[in-house]
Amino acid sequence: MRNTSLGVALATGTAFLALIAMPGAAMAQTASDGDSAESDGKAIVVTGSRIKQDPSKSALPLEIVTPDDLSRESISSPEQFISYLASNGNGADNLASNSDVVTGAARGTNGLSAANLRGQGASSTLVLLNGRRVAAHGLSGSAVDVNQIPFSAIERIEVLKDGASAIYGTDAIGGVINYITKKNFTGITASGFVDITEAGDAPIYRLSGTAGYGKLDEQGFNIMGAVSKSWNGILFGKDRDFVNGNQPNRGLSIDTRGTPIATVFPINPTASGIGITQGGTLFGGTTVGSLATNPGFFIPGTTTAANGGVNVLDLPGGAGCSTMDGGMPYDQVLWNTPGAALACAWDTGRAATLQQPLETLTWYGRATAKLGEHEIFAEVTGSKAHSSKIFSNNQYTANNTSLPIAYPLNSLTASTYNTVYDQLAAVLPAIGAVGDRTVDSVGRYGLPIAFRWRCEACGPRQYETDTKTFRAAMGAEGPIGGSWEYRVGGSYAESQATSVLGSGYHFRGVFASNAAAVASGTGATLAGQVDTRAPTAPGASAPGIVGLFNSGIINPFSLVQTPQALAALDAVSAKGTRLYGGKYTVWQADASISGDLFELPGGTVKFAAGVDYRREGYGFDGSAAGATTSPDIFNVAFDNVNQLAKKTRDVKAAYAEVLIPVFDMLELTGAVRVDDYTGFGSTVNPKFTAKFQPVDWLMARASYGTGFRVPSFNQIFNGVTQSPNPGSSLTDPTTCPTGGTVNVTAGCTAITPDSLSGGNLNLGPETSEQYSAGLVLRPTSRITLSADYWNIAVDNVIGSITIPQLFANIASFPERITRTNGIITLVDLRTGNFGSRRTSGIDFMARGNFDALGGTISAGFDATLLLTKKEKLLPNLAYTNLRGVFSLSGDLGLKWKHNAYISYAKDGFTMTFSQIYRGGYQNAGLPSLVNNISATRPDYNARVKPYHVYNMSISQLVAERFKITMGVKNIFNTDPPFAITYDSNTGSGSSWEPRVADPRGRSFTISAEVKF
Repeated sequence: MRNTSLGVALATGTAFLALIAMPGAAMAQTASDGDSAESDGKAIVVTGSRIKQDPSKSALPLEIVTPDDLSRESISSPEQFISYLASNGNGADNLASNSDVVTGAARGTNGLSAANLRGQGASSTLVLLNGRRVAAHGLSGSAVDVNQIPFSAIERIEVLKDGASAIYGTDAIGGVINYITKKNFTGITASGFVDITEAGDAPIYRLSGTAGYGKLDEQGFNIMGAVSKSWNGILFGKDRDFVNGNQPNRGLSIDTRGTPIATVFPINPTASGIGITQGGTLFGGTTVGSLATNPGFFIPGTTTAANGGVNVLDLPGGAGCSTMDGGMPYDQVLWNTPGAALACAWDTGRAATLQQPLETLTWYGRATAKLGEHEIFAEVTGSKAHSSKIFSNNQYTANNTSLPIAYPLNSLTASTYNTVYDQLAAVLPAIGAVGDRTVDSVGRYGLPIAFRWRCEACGPRQYETDTKTFRAAMGAEGPIGGSWEYRVGGSYAESQATSVLGSGYHFRGVFASNAAAVASGTGATLAGQVDTRAPTAPGASAPGIVGLFNSGIINPFSLVQTPQALAALDAVSAKGTRLYGGKYTVWQADASISGDLFELPGGTVKFAAGVDYRREGYGFDGSAAGATTSPDIFNVAFDNVNQLAKKTRDVKAAYAEVLIPVFDMLELTGAVRVDDYTGFGSTVNPKFTAKFQPVDWLMARASYGTGFRVPSFNQIFNGVTQSPNPGSSLTDPTTCPTGGTVNVTAGCTAITPDSLSGGNLNLGPETSEQYSAGLVLRPTSRITLSADYWNIAVDNVIGSITIPQLFANIASFPERITRTNGIITLVDLRTGNFGSRRTSGIDFMARGNFDALGGTISAGFDATLLLTKKEKLLPNLAYTNLRGVFSLSGDLGLKWKHNAYISYAKDGFTMTFSQIYRGGYQNAGLPSLVNNISATRPDYNARVKPYHVYNMSISQLVAERFKITMGVKNIFNTDPPFAITYDSNTGSGSSWEPRVADPRGRSFTISAEVKF
């Protein structure tokens, strides 16, 4: 792909110029089959209110999206729709953002795509189907997976860009997305969709069918059903040139010396009976038998010992690190590791998936009947999804306890061993003389070679996740006398997900800890001792993959393994092992009434009231394979510590709403809701809105309300997990001065503390206060313009503190720091109620159309200007600005986002040109922004460039029964802009930002729909 700057002029101005030129325009809030209330001005219940009203005159900032809008942008899935919304944040809420190594709460997001309105987090956006809740994802237990929505049955999507806790209760802080299905559909439709990239990879397919019979108004009933099957093909980082972690001139290089051709390291000898290195290794030890002071072990031309790893490819005269796919010289300056000048690194981002393979089946059925003036319905929907999270191959690093591995000298290995030995000895004579083939005390020839190795033959690491959802609902509505109406209903929804290991994982073969050895009942007591419960491959001297290494069956100094080695890896593979599973359920019953109270000069005062009962349940299953009674599988995040027998909580609520037309120009609405939550007590949340319309073409609107969000089950009940830190960029902030260099400045010695993550039984709910004010202009019947200012203040924020946040405020959290002999060895990152978050912005919208060229030209524009995004961890601390600043996790607050389009339609033919624009932001730096050595590189860009792509589509309707649409997405084949997203603490990230950009490049779409 290539980048282009042709477009800023092309797009943003396109819609505006068209709008300015228009003598008139109609709102793009129209419905298709079935309900047509938006087009005829009929009062209906809209999202965010229980009182019927005309949505085109609502005081609520409501965006209505129809299937035609989705088709215009070739949007084929709920995840694509969420990413398209300008009002949605930029969190790690899509499958591309969760395709690499993740930590903390993100570890339960396999197969999950979520909404994140206003950047308040996936748990703070309420997702509804026909006005009622759906189950949260079975693994995460908090956010809703939008891919369960029956997209083929959707009539419209209502996006409420305002808080709504006074109507719906918890979770509606950022806003509400209500997917509304067809309810009175007749006939049969079938459709197909294909999206193929120019490179011929990462295909997206969808087949859908909908059938319905019976006309409600004429026959008194309607029965309909819809089914859809979609497939997303895989796309790897290595398939796109912009995924490139080897850009040292820009300040980006990867901090891993685990490479497909192994890097040689010194390690101390193991204890008696553990591994094969009791007598030492070729490079000696780090303290015992160290070669660090031997000039023959110095990097040529320096007095620095080569104790940071040596790769034979990077030796003088060597083949070069780049001869490995994804290989690069290790940047010892960037990572402040001078002893690694002879090491190679490997681009982990190329192994991650940019588009996860995903196969989804959704189905929906509904029956509706009229009994006089009453209407009853029953609906059922479900989904099955299979996703594969595929990321970098496992890295095996020799140590003298839990992974006592080395490359031995024996009949299998002699040829490779001798070659590697001679290459090393030629540069580092401290290990012995070139050509030495005698195992004696004169040289070190014959000693096992300790290494760090990225096992390509093992396959990439893979989690296979199957998610099933089911939801059934029934209800009735009708008159109860005069203007009064009732609505009652009930529903049950569940989401169940299970993840199993795919490729890339193998039984360790030794005990990972002393505690595991003792608990095994085998008589072992020490880490590193043989675990006889693990499988042993043919020809191996010991169980598991450790046995393969120490027997010499696997050759870490070759890119090609023997058939015996590949068969041995299969013999100790853990593929198919259950990782974990979870199930979320929600029962709901609700009843409401609404009607007219009395007349005022401005109109009829209307009232609504209701009750709501909900029981939520969640359980999380661990894996028998993760228990101490089972042999260890290397580097698997089982999460057994988070195993949770089903927990439930009840929610009882009552609410009331009143609409008061004070006089012709002024309308006020007030609502209040009381919720009683098991374990959290009661909360009362009001909301007030005002609409002032002095003339038909001008309306001012405003709202104020409070909200809340209770913690998820996971955030309360998760166990405590202790995770290692593989990076080398952290320093003690109490000893290292600001701007100090790791391992160079006094007091800036690198530290690698373990981290604790988990739940908190003492969590309280988040509370919020939000308000908005805006103007809507309709200068003609065919033009609508609006601007809405919004402000959200959240306190007692539920979340997990990050290491950078903790270190930046270390004096305020002494209880979260553990030191051993004065060195930070453990940090507590567990969930808590942390401080406050403040977010504000302005939403802009424009719609219009006019007659020209024998048809109609229409244009639209949606944008969000982020004015404020800041947070603080404690009340006494200053706010930290997050607006337009890169963050490793959470929501990336872009200052400006917009979507724009212009269309021409005539006699069933439609042509559309559109732009998606996402603004730039402050780039990251390595090893960190505090110690930004990246900024010293000549081509470092302090700001990430804006990302903007252009799409085009044409469609033709034939005889009202057949419609074909063809499109080009990303017309100019624009790459995602370069951004440093690599995180040395987890090994994830690369050179682009999946929270902002689409990695697929130019693609061609075609869809066809036929009606019978």
